Amino acid sequence: MSTELMQLSNGQDANEGRDTLFLLGGAAMVLFGAGLILSTPAIRRYLGSAGVGNLVSAAIPDLERYMKLRGM
Repeated sequence: MSTELMQLSNGQDANEGRDTLFLLGGAAMVLFGAGLILSTPAIRRYLGSAGVGNLVSAAIPDLERYMKLRGM
């Protein structure tokens, strides 16, 4: 009985590790794909005209101020 429980437990640990690997691999592929798409000059121009670039540049001074406060 105890060996059956140990085998079941080991199998679940392997499945859990595999699921975590798939999740992290999928997240890495999404991040890589977004980086490829956003590195295209045409997409950058399109997002710049849509105003997304302005949001990032507007947030940078706040981020710098936050980092200064954190450094104190």
